[in-house]
Amino acid sequence: MDYTQTLQPLFNALSWLVPLAILGGVIKSPWFKGKAGEAIVNLSAKLFLDKNRYHLIKNVTLPTEEGTTQIDHIIVSRYGVFVVETKNMKGWIFGNAKQRYWTQKIFKCSQKFQNPLHQNYKHVKTLQSLLGLSDEQVLSVVVFVGDSTFKTPMPENVTHGGGYVRFIKVQTEQRLSDVEVQKVIEAIESGRLAATFRNHRKHVAHVREIAAKKTSEPRCPKCQGEMVKRTVKRGENIGKEFFGCKAFPECRGMVGASLRQ
Repeated sequence: MDYTQTLQPLFNALSWLVPLAILGGVIKSPWFKGKAGEAIVNLSAKLFLDKNRYHLIKNVTLPTEEGTTQIDHIIVSRYGVFVVETKNMKGWIFGNAKQRYWTQKIFKCSQKFQNPLHQNYKHVKTLQSLLGLSDEQVLSVVVFVGDSTFKTPMPENVTHGGGYVRFIKVQTEQRLSDVEVQKVIEAIESGRLAATFRNHRKHVAHVREIAAKKTSEPRCPKCQGEMVKRTVKRGENIGKEFFGCKAFPECRGMVGASLRQ
C-alpha cells in the first residue's frame, strides 16, 4: 500500500505549521516587541505632530566613552529637544522617579526592571554633550506601549500610548530659535553612527557586555539595586569589606558575612 498519497495532506499541513511556529516565536520575542513599540511611537509622531514644527529622528546610535548608546526617538523643535524612550510592556507597573528599579506585575508574578527615567538619563546627557545644550533645552520622555497600567502616580514625562504627544504639545516655551533647530538636526545627523549592520552588531555586543557585568555583580537583597564595595569603619569587624546598597541610606541592604555596623 502506498502511504505517500495518504500522508500527503499531513505533510502539507506540517509545511504550514513550521513557518507559523517560527513567526509566532518572532512575534513573542523582546526584539519584535521593541520594534513594534517603536513603530507605534513613530506613527503617533507622524500623525499628531506638525512635521513643520517637530522633526522626528529615529534609532540614533551615538558614540560614548564606554562604547555606544542608542536612542529610540529624538524630536527636535523650537520647544526643546525631546529624547523619547519606549517600553513595550504589559501588566501592572509600579515605580516613582527616584527608585532605581520599578516593578512589573503580571498576575502573581513580579519582576524588577531598571527605572526607564534613569535609563534615558544617559541618552539625554550624551545628546547634551554632542549639542552643547542645557538641561532646560533637552527633555526626557518615557512612553509605555502595550497592555500595561500604571498603579502608582507617575511623573508627567512618563506616559502611556499617545500621552507622550500631549506632553510634548503642552511645552509651549520657546527654547531654541529656528536657526538653532536646524543646527541641532545637522549635528545629530553628522554625529550619529551610520546605520550599518556592523555598527548595530557592535552596539548589541556592548549592551550584552554591560548586562553580563551586571549579572555577575551582587544585587541588593532588599531592593535588587546595585551594590558597592565598602569597608566597616567601626566595631569588631572594622577593616573588613562588604557590599552595601548603592541607595544607602534609603536602603540598608548588605551582603557579606552578616556584618552589622
